[in-house]
Amino acid sequence: MKKSYLVIGAGRFGSSVARTLYELGHDVMVIDNNETLIQQISNEVTDAITANAVSETSLKSLGVRDFDAIVLAIGFDIQASIMAAILLLELEAKHIIAKAQTELHGKVLHKIGVHRVVYPERDMGQKIAHSLNAPTIIDLIELSEEYSVVEVTAPENMVGKTIKDLDLRARYGISVIALRRNNGNKTNISPAAEDKVLPGDIIVAVGENKFLKKLEWV
Repeated sequence: MKKSYLVIGAGRFGSSVARTLYELGHDVMVIDNNETLIQQISNEVTDAITANAVSETSLKSLGVRDFDAIVLAIGFDIQASIMAAILLLELEAKHIIAKAQTELHGKVLHKIGVHRVVYPERDMGQKIAHSLNAPTIIDLIELSEEYSVVEVTAPENMVGKTIKDLDLRARYGISVIALRRNNGNKTNISPAAEDKVLPGDIIVAVGENKFLKKLEWV
């Protein structure tokens, strides 16, 4: 379903989010007070406007309540990020996702009522660290402080076994939610108990971090 998004901040993070959403078929408006950045992205989104995100008048004119979600991607100016968030909340924006530079910045955004806070630099750093520590890990997504989704190349000790043989749910509370075959052309969503893990398969699993770390892949 096509949705409409407002991305505030056309730096590396904001422009990446905006381009991806647009490529996925959504309406995307990007605003930034840097005219050069706006010109660079203008042909890759629905609308790109030079505007001041900490101006109530500017935000009102954009009709922030009409967007399905707003991505607040202001970079290093933490004060501007917080002020923009306050204005968006006062203007009754439906859903605000804000980028935080530090834990303290994120706590402030949570306190004032931002719906979701993300830490792109921290999260990317953690993914790189996990991949270096466990080379079989392809990707790791933290759902919360306690739970994650991992995407991992099937280790040798799991190859040839069925989901029932592995018994990960009973032993560790870990659920295998997908198996992607090594040719990349087929993904088995919600594999059955009798489905086997084949050489080169990608296992996608969700569970508590403390149990995920006990498995051979980590």
